[in-house]
Amino acid sequence: MRTDIFARLDREPEPPKIEVPRMTRTRLALFGGTSAFYLAIVVAVLLSTGLVTLDWKIMLFRPYQQWPEIHGFLDYYVVLGQRGPTAVMVAAWLGWRSWRQHTLRPLLCLGAALLLLNVSVGAVKIGLGRLGPHYATQIGSPELFGGGDIFPSGHTANAVVTWGILAYLATTPRARRYLSALSAVVALGVGLTTVYLGTHWLSDVLLGWAAGLLVLLALPWCEPVLAVSEAWILAARDRVRERLRDRRRLVPSLPVASGGPRPVREPVREPVGVAGGRRAPATRG
Repeated sequence: MRTDIFARLDREPEPPKIEVPRMTRTRLALFGGTSAFYLAIVVAVLLSTGLVTLDWKIMLFRPYQQWPEIHGFLDYYVVLGQRGPTAVMVAAWLGWRSWRQHTLRPLLCLGAALLLLNVSVGAVKIGLGRLGPHYATQIGSPELFGGGDIFPSGHTANAVVTWGILAYLATTPRARRYLSALSAVVALGVGLTTVYLGTHWLSDVLLGWAAGLLVLLALPWCEPVLAVSEAWILAARDRVRERLRDRRRLVPSLPVASGGPRPVREPVREPVGVAGGRRAPATRG
């Protein structure tokens, strides 16, 4: 058995016993509190409260003009919240995890989380139609129902979900703590970066944080469905493999050795009435 550090890259001989997160009372309390916070942000924007005023003050302050020296770095940093690049990176890592642990659960969890994120965030974006700071038309207005799609912030919510899913799938408490802290820092930075760049209001980011956290907190409810889906996919895979094996057994293989004996050909028999290789002339009556 290998004892070096690269042994952790080998495939485990059998699926490990991984404790699946359950919807505990603590998680339910966090889900309820986050839902209340989510609703409070939406109501505050709908009623044009002081939160909207704060949005405008930050927007008119123009942070990207106050600190232009960090603009270049943050243009790259905000990519950590874009759905395409982050989904590819995280899916590659979880794909390796799935292969190593003989389970499809990591990839299925990522797919379920992204599906919940797209449906929940997309519906609110389209329903409220808020315009971004660069397209605002009236100072002090919440800019709702104008055909926009920035409330809540998709960058922020995606950063919470894509990096938070690593902590959700961690197999040890220590790894879960470290990954939770790391994902929180990344999501916090991505949200504040969008405010700095002027692409989102502060309230967009607050709602994005809440939206992403709600998706992560709701994942234990999806675990039974994911377990059934994994069993069905693996059973379908086994059926396909069995059919391929059966086809290989039914097709006979006739190997031909190079340089082997050639088949013996029978001599051609001459037709009756042929002499010397020529047909005898017919007699006339």
